[in-house]
Amino acid sequence: MKKAIVMGATSGIGLEVARLLAERGYKVGVAGRRVERLAEAVHKTDGIVAYRQIDVNDEAAPEQLNDLIAELGGIDLYFHSSGIGWENVGLDVEREMKTVETNGVGFTRMVTAAYRWFADNKVGGQIACITSIARTRGLGAAPAYSATKRFQSHYLECLAQQSRMRRLGIRITDIRPGFVATDLIAGSNFPLQLSAERVADSIVKAVLRGKETVTIDWRYRLLVAAWAMIPRWMWTRLRFVK
Repeated sequence: MKKAIVMGATSGIGLEVARLLAERGYKVGVAGRRVERLAEAVHKTDGIVAYRQIDVNDEAAPEQLNDLIAELGGIDLYFHSSGIGWENVGLDVEREMKTVETNGVGFTRMVTAAYRWFADNKVGGQIACITSIARTRGLGAAPAYSATKRFQSHYLECLAQQSRMRRLGIRITDIRPGFVATDLIAGSNFPLQLSAERVADSIVKAVLRGKETVTIDWRYRLLVAAWAMIPRWMWTRLRFVK
């Protein structure tokens, strides 16, 4: 039986992915900050068998992750769905810094911990992380969010290359959803919001197929292709907020 850990599984996409992996026969461990929701997931879903309260911004988080891996008896998949962000045109400094801490430092802390576990145990394995279509261009409405998503995507590309250089057999999947109707963007003006259930289904299919990158859904694939063709001088003159 394959084993997976879902980081950020207290709600939204992470929780849905954990449920779907369990339905597909995975032995799943879940982690996040809200321990009561993690316990509820274990109680309600066959296949979700263990949980840990882990804050990715805690320096002890890698050790806690390793404890959860040990409880599962190893892992085949580490799935990272822990992130924050705001529409922040006013550049509230606290929000910008929290976003950088969680999506930059916390992300790096956990992904490198999973990567090192796979490398040290010489078992191959897969790391799949949610970045965002926001990685494509700098979004003035959400500066720290789009910048950290670019960082995450670039970091995963580096790890994919390193895995091949070192012949580790660690597969990396960069998942780039459009804007999803979860607590993360509640109250925002982002268009074309997708349901967490629909996105989670697409994610699990992509992960099981071992895809290296996936943009969800087809409308966003067209959108980011168009964004990529806009020259910088023109992009910085576009208005995405009132």
